[in-house]
Formats: sequence, C-alpha cells, structure tokens
Amino acid sequence: MSGRMWAWAMGLCLVAGAAAAQVPPALQEARRHMLDANINTLTFHNMEELFTTRTVGRAGPAWTLPQADRPLDFTYSYQGQTYTPDQFLERTYTNALIVIKSGRIVHELYRNNTGPQTRFMGWSMTKSIVSTLIGAALAEGRIKSIDEQITAYLPELKGGGYDGTTIRQIMQMRSGVDYEERYDFANPSTAQKNHESSLVQNVTRFADAARTIKRIHKPGEVFAYKTLDTAVLGWLVERVAGTNVANYMAQKLWEPLGTEAPGFFIMDGAPGIGREFTGAGFNATARDYARLGLMWLHDGRGPTGQIVPAAWVQEATRPSAPEGPTGGYGLQFWTAANSDAFYALGLQGQYIYVDQKADTVVVKMSYFPPGDDKAAPETLAFMAAASAWGAK
Repeated sequence: MSGRMWAWAMGLCLVAGAAAAQVPPALQEARRHMLDANINTLTFHNMEELFTTRTVGRAGPAWTLPQADRPLDFTYSYQGQTYTPDQFLERTYTNALIVIKSGRIVHELYRNNTGPQTRFMGWSMTKSIVSTLIGAALAEGRIKSIDEQITAYLPELKGGGYDGTTIRQIMQMRSGVDYEERYDFANPSTAQKNHESSLVQNVTRFADAARTIKRIHKPGEVFAYKTLDTAVLGWLVERVAGTNVANYMAQKLWEPLGTEAPGFFIMDGAPGIGREFTGAGFNATARDYARLGLMWLHDGRGPTGQIVPAAWVQEATRPSAPEGPTGGYGLQFWTAANSDAFYALGLQGQYIYVDQKADTVVVKMSYFPPGDDKAAPETLAFMAAASAWGAK
C-alpha cells in the first residue's frame, strides 16, 4: 500500500467511533502535504488558509527597529568549502532573512512572494515562546516552581506517563514518555496518529494524548525531543492563566514587546472546541520574530521595560546538560556548540539566533525539504559567521 493510501486508511480508522471530522476532505489532504518540498515555500507563510486560527493581539506603538542596510560582505565555511551569503540563500531554501547588529537592522530581505507583512509559520520556535510564557507565569506567582510535578496543575495527567514528572523535566525534553518524534506522517507512529487526528482532521485535541501516553524512561534520565511535551506546557499555561494561551501571550508578551502586527496560532479544532497548537503552531512577521530575539538578547527586556525576568532567560537559554558536538538544549531553547549563542528552532529551517556577546540577532525563515540533513548545519555555520561579521 502506498504511503498516501496508508495515510487515508489510517484516517478512516482514527475517526471510527468518533464524530466525523468537520474539515473538508480537500483541506485535510492539503494539511497532510503541507511539509512537502514542492509546496512548502508557500504553505509555510499561508497557514491561515489551511487552519482555523486564533489571533494574538498587539497594541500600542511598535518597537522601532532602526535600519542601516549594508551588503553581507563576508563569507562562511561549510564542509571545507567557502560560500557567500548570496549562495547561502538558495542553498538553504530561504524565504526571509534579517540580520540585526547593535540594535539596528543591517540586512533584511524577502523572497518567494513574501515581504515585511508576511506572517511565517514558526513551527517549533513556538516552544521557546511557550518557555517565555512560563517565565512570565512564574514571575506572577501563577506557577510556584518548575520543580513541582506537572500533576499539581494538571491533575488530568495522573495515572499516565507524565505522572511523577516535574515541569522542569518536561521543559528539558526529559519527560520519559513514549512518544517518538517523527515527521514522516505517512508512516505509523504515535506522533502520526496524533498529527492526523488533531491537526489534519480536528477530531481530537493534540495535548489530550498526554492523558494516556505510557512511560518508557524514568523522568529526567533521557533527552528525547517531543512536541507533546510542549503541548503539555501550553496546557499548563492555559490552566494557570485562566484564559487561552493567545490571550495570555498578548497581555504578557506580544503587547509589551511592541510588535507591529498581530500573530496567530493554528488550532487543533473549531472555535469553542479547539486549542492553540502550542507545540509548534505560532505565526508572525519576520520583524516581530526579530523583536523576540532582541528581547531575549537583552535578557527579557523590551522597549519599555522588563517583560520576563532576566534570570529566567538566562536559565532557559543555558544548556541543562553537557553539550555535544552539535550543541545542547536548555528549557525549550537550543544552544550552539562552542559558543554562548542560543536559538529558537523550527521544523524545516525556522530560526531566531541570538548571540549576546556579538550583540547579534539573526532571523531566518526557510522551506527546507523534509529530511534534509545538510541545510541545518550549513545554516548554523552561516549564523556563526554573521555573528562574527564586523558590521557596525
């Protein structure tokens, strides 16, 4: 049976005994293929055409980003070869690129029918945003400590794989639950079933898989990246905030950040039923992602004051275990190897890269082909070179 026919058959099985999906079949099929290399340069900045969405509002004056445009007159090395930034754009499937030095945009470009008003899918860069929201909730006393067990706030998880797991362990991607992260959604896996049921057909809520998931490792012992972990953290934010995640984010992050455009989450169900897909579903303009990067660069400070505590940003962006050759992981942030730089990373090439020592933020919105194993390390080589570049 072909992968496409298998996915169709699996979809029928998933809805057996449940309410029929309200998502039209043609739209379901578009969602199944939104990651595909022949279309993702468009789908990654048109998610509002594919999903129900929930707006993250903005208000007040925008954080001014002074511009001092100049050519990217440096080179970078990858696998023994030297390349120019112009070569980098096509080699690594770039839709948009912003480089900020010392608080000024020194380079900004858009490709493939995108522009400053385009809102790009951040994919798992959303995880770093959720981390920031948890920092805000801690500062308000809504969460007492991330060393508390998750069931203190989400008793619905008692008896399952998350029972006995702390918030910190979930943030470190060390929950130990049996959820294999993979994106070849034509092949059977727990992740595939959850993706199909929640995001394609909208007949279940994505985070609800955490209620019955089993445990495979002792909490805290094994690092294993899982979008379900962050969906649980999003559920935590919703619970302690007493409102939906989009509303809390608007109040505590998006408005104080001085964003210039509303953002939005894709939803795992219709209005009144669905939740924000907090594991990987936030969309924003490249400039507003750059504002997030600047806020992290300045240890949680925005245009008018502290948005989240500096201590939180420092802890979240520090590796929680010794780094390996490719870097490490903090509390929903990645860390760059042999560097103090850190970054938010999204599926198939979405980046907010922050180097505090170099006073540099780089935003890159991409359309990597699924399974590409070269574009990501080459992008990090470019980011390091951009940080070292002596633009003034």
